[in-house]
Amino acid sequence: MASGKLLRQLINSGVRGDSEAFRAASEAVIKEERQKKHHLLANDLERLLYGNYAEAGQNHTFGRHGLTEFPDNKDNGLPLLEERPVVREEKDIILSDDTRSALNEILLEHNKSDVLKSYGMKPSQKLLFCGPPGCGKTMAAEIVANTLSLPLVLVRLDSLISSFLGETAANLRKVFDFITRHPVVALFDEFDALTKDRGDSADHGELKRSVNSVLQMLDGYHGESILIATTNYETLLDHAVWRRFDEVVRFETPNLEQIKRLLEVKLAGVRRNFNTESRDVAGLFKGLSHADIERVLRRAVKEMILTGREFLEVAHIKDALSREYRHKQ
Repeated sequence: MASGKLLRQLINSGVRGDSEAFRAASEAVIKEERQKKHHLLANDLERLLYGNYAEAGQNHTFGRHGLTEFPDNKDNGLPLLEERPVVREEKDIILSDDTRSALNEILLEHNKSDVLKSYGMKPSQKLLFCGPPGCGKTMAAEIVANTLSLPLVLVRLDSLISSFLGETAANLRKVFDFITRHPVVALFDEFDALTKDRGDSADHGELKRSVNSVLQMLDGYHGESILIATTNYETLLDHAVWRRFDEVVRFETPNLEQIKRLLEVKLAGVRRNFNTESRDVAGLFKGLSHADIERVLRRAVKEMILTGREFLEVAHIKDALSREYRHKQ
């Protein structure tokens, strides 16, 4: 519960009709609750104060969490980090039972981190998401950020990795210093580009040195941010990287039942002449990733609209699938 001082400020400003003071006191209450790891309460208070996130705009994110300008690469001035909008919710992602269970457990740990800390334990903060492309790894990171009401920040590998001696390590240090000071969900997408196996003779020395730097910084990290690394090519990762993560979550291409659920979610509100529960329809998407299926459905719906049809037909789906397979050849 918020301190008595903050509650007095809140009520006093409300009685006086001082909107600026009321907002400041409300933000202080939210900040205090978040510091206590009462994320669910803080989330609810933020929704009450700011209204719908999408309507309020995304500029509140940095103001609420006190983030400042991102560090940059001194050679080219490019920022090392980039804010990503957080709009996806848990209902928007279709996962296997094992993957969803692992994700829910991580969220539960953070929502009850005060309980864990009372036993001398901490929630999992260094996470590795691995699996085929397009199977929800990046979306899952967005959902973690949304559920815990934290900014989602992408580590930009294009500006982080340098060919100059020692510069990649220096850039990494800036990134870790920033996420140590500011609670965020830090997404290291395509992590294998930064931590390839040091036994690979094809990589130059600077990248091999970057692996050592990543290992040292992961070992020394003690901030409040959640670090999420994703990879489509887990076999490329250096063997020493794996044990630096608190949890490894594996993502898979959807099975038939997951495809049915995905079709139901993505075609909600679309009039159609088929049942998304049909095995014949779902079977058309067998072997495709979540991202592939979404792309095919977008094409099919566009074709329906542009041809002036009132209902989405299986023929639209098959035409869109034909284009998808041609592109993959």
